[in-house]
Amino acid sequence: MDFSRFEIPFARTLGPAARRLLDDHLDWRLTGRWMMLSALVGAAGGLAALVFSHAVSLASNGFLLELVGYRMPLPGGESGGAVFDLEVSMNPTRRWLLFIVPALGGLLSGWLVYRFAPEAEGHGTDAVIRAFHRQGGRMSRRIPIVKTLASAATIGSGGSAGREGPVAQIAGAIASEIAGRLGLGERERRILMVAGVAAGIGAVFRSPLGGAFFAVEVLYRDDMETEALMPAVISGITGYSVFAMFEGSGTVFDAPHFQWVHPVELLPVAVFSILCGAIGILYVHAFDGARKRIFDRLSVPKAVKPAVGGLLVGAIAFVFPPVLGSSYGWLQHAMDGTLPFLIMATLVVAKIAATSFTIGSGGSGGVFAPSLVIGGMLGGVFGTALHAAWPELVAQPQAYVMIGMATLFSGVSSVPISMTIMISEMTGSYGLLVPLIFSATIVHLLVNRWSLYTQQVRTHADSPAHRQEVLPNVLASVSVRDVARLTKEFRVLEPRSGLAEILSVFTRTQEVVIPVADPERPGHYTGLVLLEDVQSLLTAGESMRQLIIASDVQVPFVSVSEGATLEQALDVFQSTASTELPVVDAGGRIVGFLKQSQVSSEYHRAVLRAHADTAEH
Repeated sequence: MDFSRFEIPFARTLGPAARRLLDDHLDWRLTGRWMMLSALVGAAGGLAALVFSHAVSLASNGFLLELVGYRMPLPGGESGGAVFDLEVSMNPTRRWLLFIVPALGGLLSGWLVYRFAPEAEGHGTDAVIRAFHRQGGRMSRRIPIVKTLASAATIGSGGSAGREGPVAQIAGAIASEIAGRLGLGERERRILMVAGVAAGIGAVFRSPLGGAFFAVEVLYRDDMETEALMPAVISGITGYSVFAMFEGSGTVFDAPHFQWVHPVELLPVAVFSILCGAIGILYVHAFDGARKRIFDRLSVPKAVKPAVGGLLVGAIAFVFPPVLGSSYGWLQHAMDGTLPFLIMATLVVAKIAATSFTIGSGGSGGVFAPSLVIGGMLGGVFGTALHAAWPELVAQPQAYVMIGMATLFSGVSSVPISMTIMISEMTGSYGLLVPLIFSATIVHLLVNRWSLYTQQVRTHADSPAHRQEVLPNVLASVSVRDVARLTKEFRVLEPRSGLAEILSVFTRTQEVVIPVADPERPGHYTGLVLLEDVQSLLTAGESMRQLIIASDVQVPFVSVSEGATLEQALDVFQSTASTELPVVDAGGRIVGFLKQSQVSSEYHRAVLRAHADTAEH
């Protein structure tokens, strides 16, 4: 497709001097091309967000309102002026159906996903991040339809999930398909996929700039995909504009007029940030634990697991209905100061459990909305308590609801910049920008190690998508056997080796990793014991140390093949916590060890050789 024709009419409207100035500094062919592509993807993403939002609303009305008789409170931007009645919202007409309806929605979602598009499982954002880093921006064309229907069934039936993950995956998949149809390369496809995510997020949350920054920030824990920022901004604004044409341009929430007056209040905000960090870590552990320790071990077909998760959510909702769906309406009333303290405190705990069950079981929905609710309710509890103790300092306790919304999710997703923007845009309130960015930055620094998004990488250097930009091709041409320390003499532990024996081996050798071998199966290794893990046990009491054996402290056995390349070895290192790994032959027998520092040394030697070659030529 030739995009050059789009630059001519605009260029001719400028004066000669202006044309010469712009021609000297802009590549009109490239600029016009990306503007058109970003706008195209933005329009598609906005329409997708519109369809998805209506699908969720229809499912919610059918499942919760018509079947259960649950009148869910809505946020100010969606309520249409409806009056909030706490008694009605806490007492659904047919409460007993809550044991059935979320499970029914989970069963429908599970069947759709595992029958037609297994890659649509879960919250969706991780799938987008994985596609960017490891799949060249390629996503299945089946995702938009399946994810829309499955997520509508999950959220609409009361599953504790939001729209962010599904709409990110839906719009990202549409952008990927557009890139494929236009014959774009891998780099352009990845950028366009990010722009699609920005359009979907910006539209459904009515936050065009926040959606753009979220799309480029969520890919990393300590970095940002700046190359995709401008396409994301154009796409986010376009997607929001298309969505607003049909749904109006109002905000999601109607926030009271909050204003930051007292600089001293930054001190309790710092304390609140630490509290959010602690609850955020608990949230991540509960989220991961539900999947790994409950649903991964459950001996039922995968398609049935979301129904089990729905059953557990229904059991919680039978006692405490506010956990159903996104719970945005309850967040609105916490912001208004009309929600009782006990309900806010209960919702923090109940929402963590319900979200873990919904998405940990494979249900299709996002973690953004539940995280906002958990953080907002935590802020409501903290602000109310602080106001009671120190009313002169905290005159607007509900302001902490907004601060909590941004703070907790910034910590558990590593997106402090985009959350500050998104919360301001979603509420239409910009009076709290100072405490928002202050608290988001603190919690990001505290909780950076933990994230709800397991597919995030730390920086560009850790992304396979940028591997060729930061590493020379030499790593793909050097074999592990050429660099590793090959030896037939090394120490091995048995699973029942005691801590004293483990410490003795580490003390008498210079090893940092020791294989654990099954004595009944020669050549079969059950795990690895890492020196740094053992060091953390030195402070344990004597009675406890006598009980610890190798199988208690070992990590799964991971190795690299002697025929693998250093590039492949680097991928293995990035997936483990060890700085040294065993090298195995074709038969799986250990023939030596490879240190991560050896790979780094080979990289630095290659860089020096490249500089020398450049200087010579």
